[in-house]
Amino acid sequence: MIAALERDGDPLARDYATASGRAAMAAGMARRGGDYPLLSGGDVNLYSLFVERAMTLVKPDGMVGLLTPSGIASDKTAARFFKGVATEGPLKALYDFENRRTRYDAPPFFPDVDSRFKFCAFVASPSPLPNAAQCAFFLQDVAELDDVERRFPLNADAFARVNPNTGTAPIFRTRRDAELTTAIYERLPVLVDRSSGEEVKAWPVKYSRMFDMTNDSGLFRTRAELEEREGAWPTGGNRFGSPAGEWVPLYEGKMVQAFDHRAASVVVNPQNQHRPAQPEPATLEQHQNPEWLPDPQFWVLNSETSFPTAPHLLGFKDVTAPTNVRSMIAALIPGSGVGNTLPIVSIDDEEAAKSAFLLANFNAVPFDYAARQKIQGQHLNWFIVEQLPVVPPDRYEAHRFGPKTAGEIVREAVLELTYTAHDMAPFARDMCHVDAAGDVLPPFAWDEERRLLLRAKLNAVFFHLYGVADRDDVRYIYSTFSIVEREETAAYGTYRSHDLCLAWMNALAADQPDAEIAL
Repeated sequence: MIAALERDGDPLARDYATASGRAAMAAGMARRGGDYPLLSGGDVNLYSLFVERAMTLVKPDGMVGLLTPSGIASDKTAARFFKGVATEGPLKALYDFENRRTRYDAPPFFPDVDSRFKFCAFVASPSPLPNAAQCAFFLQDVAELDDVERRFPLNADAFARVNPNTGTAPIFRTRRDAELTTAIYERLPVLVDRSSGEEVKAWPVKYSRMFDMTNDSGLFRTRAELEEREGAWPTGGNRFGSPAGEWVPLYEGKMVQAFDHRAASVVVNPQNQHRPAQPEPATLEQHQNPEWLPDPQFWVLNSETSFPTAPHLLGFKDVTAPTNVRSMIAALIPGSGVGNTLPIVSIDDEEAAKSAFLLANFNAVPFDYAARQKIQGQHLNWFIVEQLPVVPPDRYEAHRFGPKTAGEIVREAVLELTYTAHDMAPFARDMCHVDAAGDVLPPFAWDEERRLLLRAKLNAVFFHLYGVADRDDVRYIYSTFSIVEREETAAYGTYRSHDLCLAWMNALAADQPDAEIAL
């Protein structure tokens, strides 16, 4: 649009250039002046400079109260500032509001501002205060502050425990969410703790984004380009040979679901200018065929990938929201190319069983519940994942349910949920799923009811490992996944995964890991 204004000689183009120059100059002055050491980094937002200046100007025993965008408590660029305020005691109150007021059928607080905008009442002192900060989130009316379930105290230790690396504010919708989540954090470590200045990893993990879908597009080829430009030929599955080497599918987040690397093919609609590449979900018949593999949008040379010899990779969907069906969705995929919407988590020793443990943990309901207290935007950033509570590797063998360890139960379930097609045979081999001659056994049959049962069993194991054994707490956590409840109730007449999990929790508590569950 700006280029068009410039081309047409529109005065607005000159005004834009002037305003842009002034903004850049102001940001430069803020960075160089020394008066805003905490909030002048990254893309400077002027509101944050007002907050930092207010905290500087007020007397030591004074108090600052500001109405400001909620990003002051949640944005990574504000983390250094808010961590000091929240974890060292100066925060007195943080009341987070949605501009929209749909629960009250009322107009937005600020009609001229996007209804999705969030703002907060931020109250703090330069000096530590004796009492815990009063907090409330996702408010749509000031009267909701009178609800003791919506407004609750969070002390400095709670902020430091739940977000140890950034100190940013979690997003507890109710007092119960705050109590359940902070209790989980008391029992389990986060994936990567950087609060001491050094990395303390519960798991020896590394995070990577293999290909950027825009910046690396020159490396990608469509099927037509492979055959016409690269002289490529199909070699089986969804791979191609060529004079330049092997071309492997480029997986994207839209192609996978939990424990399912064959969730969708990518279909391109040139008429859709904004989102031409759309997922086409796999049918039941395709899922039940172990030969069927999804078609990607692009292929890439295996030699260009980050892990050209890896037999399988663990990825999770980057695009998400706390109101989606699920917020964390992870899957094991065969060694291949991977776009930035499916970040890869690798484990240093590459042991298949450990990948299975981490995959199961990522897809567990209590893990997802904790994630939903952190996600504010549309992406599951790595700095969020690092600060989520995980079950350490040693707990899997230490925790028993009668004749089986938690690790044995998890390995069996993840193998069956993941190995549904021949391209995951390397994973099955690494998991020792072989016959007497050492040959890999056939893939497991795709059975929707069986998969629901196995996932409920895994969730029951992880509720035990997370220390959430009270059945009312389990019921409450399941109730926060309202879309799942609605879909299953429509399909089965009951919240089936919830009912199966509660049944498995009783069976596991009775040391019966192989019990018959029939609902």
